[in-house]
Amino acid sequence: MTTTSSTPSVRPAAGRTRLFFWEEAVQDWQSARKEGRRPEFSEYVARNLRALREGAGREAGTDPSMRSVHRVPLQDDDGFDRLPDRYIAEHHTLTLFGLHQHAASEPVHQPGVGLGTACLLLHRSEALTEAAVERRLIAAATAQDLHELVQHLQRLVPLLRQTGIGLDYTRLFRELTAWEGSDRNRVLRSWGLQYTDPGTPALGDGENAGQERAPYWATFDPGSPDAGAELAALRSGTSREPGTVAAMWPFHRTRMASEWRDKGSLTRDLAAEHTALTLFARHQQTHDHRMHVAGNSPGTAAGLLARKAAAGSEGKAATAALERRFGILLTSADAVELAMHLRSFVPLLNRAGVGLDYDLLRSALRTWDDPRRPDAATSFRQWWDRDFHIAASS
Repeated sequence: MTTTSSTPSVRPAAGRTRLFFWEEAVQDWQSARKEGRRPEFSEYVARNLRALREGAGREAGTDPSMRSVHRVPLQDDDGFDRLPDRYIAEHHTLTLFGLHQHAASEPVHQPGVGLGTACLLLHRSEALTEAAVERRLIAAATAQDLHELVQHLQRLVPLLRQTGIGLDYTRLFRELTAWEGSDRNRVLRSWGLQYTDPGTPALGDGENAGQERAPYWATFDPGSPDAGAELAALRSGTSREPGTVAAMWPFHRTRMASEWRDKGSLTRDLAAEHTALTLFARHQQTHDHRMHVAGNSPGTAAGLLARKAAAGSEGKAATAALERRFGILLTSADAVELAMHLRSFVPLLNRAGVGLDYDLLRSALRTWDDPRRPDAATSFRQWWDRDFHIAASS
């Protein structure tokens, strides 16, 4: 086990008087080492680990041998029809821990190592290909219910064990508890952000140290055999909460402090990139040349559309209608409204084959209603309006 040589001490979190069993196992192993004995688990821990493995796949509360390792109490008024969500989540966490710890000589409970981080370490270990790791993580992230999620995790944790990678089981317990509730999106975002964390740049990276990778739209290859599938994955994120769409995770490039990633923070940068990616995917669809065109602001693109419309059969009427539509886009009160108008604007660009600068678009979505940039929206409005009239009349 390569990740446990500096296993931190564990203690009950605020509001708890007793350690979870997986935390007790760490403490048990550490006690042997501190006493100068061979670091190993006591018979008490080993016996209960066997019970946990036997409980895998069984319904919570039905295995008498597991009852002594539960720390979530059952109240007299809980009844027999429905166990508390926390108790069910603890049951699954215990069985996963039992599978993970099996035959591992050091504790696999690693505080601070989330599921996304563990999968990133699995990918870096080269035990599996990047595609294979992503398939397993995405399968878990798209589970429809807790039972399906646990089934995917039961196939994943043995791979972590084989490669010496630990997992924070206290965090996993909280995530399983939240899975079928309103907090699932935060859990998903934390997994995705952890998995795509570029980490601290190496000292030898020179000028590239700390630089953000080029955005997907700038490197997109229309001739790639995977182009269609990639664009479909990005379109699936339309109107979805940023960072929660597992199919989009491989295409995010936004840099973010690791502690923010770990918490699943929803930042302006992430939201802007998410929206830009979904718009680009809709814009790029059916075209064999890249629709990201540096310098083409929304004003320039709308002006080019107006010029095309003026040359058509409807002439001035079509131009006037397009100008009104673009004027409404410019009046967007915030980034959410701007994104809404862009979603109806981009299909027009797609049909006309007019490109758009997605670096600029991301910047606008990022700063349009940023309180630290109170003049940003006004600046963009003036700039794009000027571009519109120049492009439409040239």
